[in-house]
Amino acid sequence: MNLERYKEIVSEITPYGARLVAVSKTKPESDIRTLYESGQRIFGENKVQEMTAKYEALPKGIDWHHIGHLQTNKVKNIAPFVALIHAIDSLRLLEEIDKQAQKNNRIISCLLQVHIAREETKFGMDPTEIRSLLDSPAYHSLGNIKICGLMGMATNTEDEKQVGKEFAGLKSLFDNIREQYFSEQPDFKELSMGMSSDYRIALKHGATLVRIGSEIFGDR
Repeated sequence: MNLERYKEIVSEITPYGARLVAVSKTKPESDIRTLYESGQRIFGENKVQEMTAKYEALPKGIDWHHIGHLQTNKVKNIAPFVALIHAIDSLRLLEEIDKQAQKNNRIISCLLQVHIAREETKFGMDPTEIRSLLDSPAYHSLGNIKICGLMGMATNTEDEKQVGKEFAGLKSLFDNIREQYFSEQPDFKELSMGMSSDYRIALKHGATLVRIGSEIFGDR
């Protein structure tokens, strides 16, 4: 856990108007508490069971973001408290979130995940699938979810030009989708991209949320 590095990152991203999602998966509650006491409020987890246990144990002022692939059968566990779900990759998942949000009398904020990387193993939809989802009557019938933006993961490579190209493409899609579908909705404003290895490139391309773990907490 490196508090100095944390403060450096915050001062680096603040001029861009971006916010830090401190990726705390596998990290002890004590580390999260220390960061919380230093002013950090957004924490990202990708395992539902771990996230739920930490929610129960830690201050209720934390905004918990689910940042990994989410299975539909796990949605019910985080629906009572999750602040933002980053990785929506299907209409089916969105429908389940809507159903569980309704049961909890909540509207849950979500980001649509776009597949921008060269690796086939990464999740996400392509632009055509995203537009099909947003055009579908099923999506328009959902009253308990709110689409707040897009999320993407760049190729894991040291080629900064490639990463920059992928982030630029995601920003361009974000602008197009906002204009086409959300021009009257100011809540569509989040672009979640950039991690420990590439967040500086993401900031230059308009990221509003950067997901950083190892730079702050150390390697897993």
